[in-house]
Amino acid sequence: MATRNIGLSLGADLCWPAAYEALVSKLDLAIPVDGEEVRFDVERVTVEPFGLRYKPKYDVVLDRVTHWHPTSREWIKKITLMDGVYVLNNPWSIQSVEKHTSYCAMMRLGMPIPETWMIPPKNPRGDTWIVSKSDVEATVARSHKFFDLSAVGRAVGYPAFIKPYDGGGWVGVKRVTDTASLLKAYDESGDRVHHLQAAVNDWDVFVRGIGVGPQVNLVRYDPDQPLHGRYRVDFNFLDGDDWVKAQRITRVINAFFNWDFNSCEMLRSNGELHPIDFANACPDSQVTSLHYHFPTLVKMKVRWSLFCAATRRPMRLNMDWQRFFDVQDPDATFDENLLAYDALAQEHFDTDRFEAFCAEHLGDFDTLAIEYFSSDAFYDVVEAKVRSLYPPHEIRQFTDHFFGMVQFWCHTERDRLGLNPPKEVAPAPEAPAAE
Repeated sequence: MATRNIGLSLGADLCWPAAYEALVSKLDLAIPVDGEEVRFDVERVTVEPFGLRYKPKYDVVLDRVTHWHPTSREWIKKITLMDGVYVLNNPWSIQSVEKHTSYCAMMRLGMPIPETWMIPPKNPRGDTWIVSKSDVEATVARSHKFFDLSAVGRAVGYPAFIKPYDGGGWVGVKRVTDTASLLKAYDESGDRVHHLQAAVNDWDVFVRGIGVGPQVNLVRYDPDQPLHGRYRVDFNFLDGDDWVKAQRITRVINAFFNWDFNSCEMLRSNGELHPIDFANACPDSQVTSLHYHFPTLVKMKVRWSLFCAATRRPMRLNMDWQRFFDVQDPDATFDENLLAYDALAQEHFDTDRFEAFCAEHLGDFDTLAIEYFSSDAFYDVVEAKVRSLYPPHEIRQFTDHFFGMVQFWCHTERDRLGLNPPKEVAPAPEAPAAE
């Protein structure tokens, strides 16, 4: 018997790791692979000194801290580069690909990205460990050209958003509606490099595609709501064609950048889906924001990580952008090119093999998940997460709210699987007797 070891590299995460561990334990898989029985063990990764030649125990690591925790990031680089550990996500891609690169690449693929300009920082940074303040001042004096920001605003158009070119979590994002508000936002922008991006006008749907491997869950999103209300519960916000297109866009972006786990925000305007923010390779995974959608995300993580571990999916260290550029047909429509890109994405994620693996080995996963997410044990997980975020007088209210939203998910899952008893239908009234 062989054991595949899965590590969880975590920050402040509480709820999804607990749910992930419980689901893998309930599955209790023993899968025949290459003539031996393979089982799975999950543990939480600790941060400690390591020798560059040491051999890690893990086959797969799900990581949540690479984008901000340098010790964990460099450990992950070592275990992927030297030891073949499969990690969600590729650490080099996370470190090197910010929103600016993602916009440029997807513009080249023909995606309808809004008009976007890069703006030099208001206050160029000095006194860093990389370069002295005097070098910064000399560079600015010799190379930075005075520019008319109002002309940039006119070129982009209003309304627009000024936002850090490498940002995340809506930090530093400001909506500007005219020259005065743009100048004010720029004066307050400090030393960060920013984009000015045109708003998508007259949009009717804001959708977030959450991708794990080849799986994509589409959620209606409302950024104007408080965090616990942004992910909406809605089932008919896109028609079939737009649903497939939004899934393809998300999957193509993720495969292009070697992201196994990422989210893509899109706005639909005049029948066109516009990707606006899609370098989010560590998206929200908390029950306190995802609520109804939380079980779907955890299940996607379980399925994909078990597949990667069982099959010893090789870690793709290098990004191969050229193959996407090579299939682009300048005479084709974007939808036609998107179909070709998605074929490469499906190949990248080995979708057919993944789906066959799930069908063969995870046939009872849906019902096991409903059992767990309906349980007192999961209620306790929700309560622990709520306690970490909410004041004492709101703990019971929001624990019951988030757990109740997940119970609604359980109900709709039972409907989807045909597990709910059929509703009683009142008999049709008898026709009145003929006189």
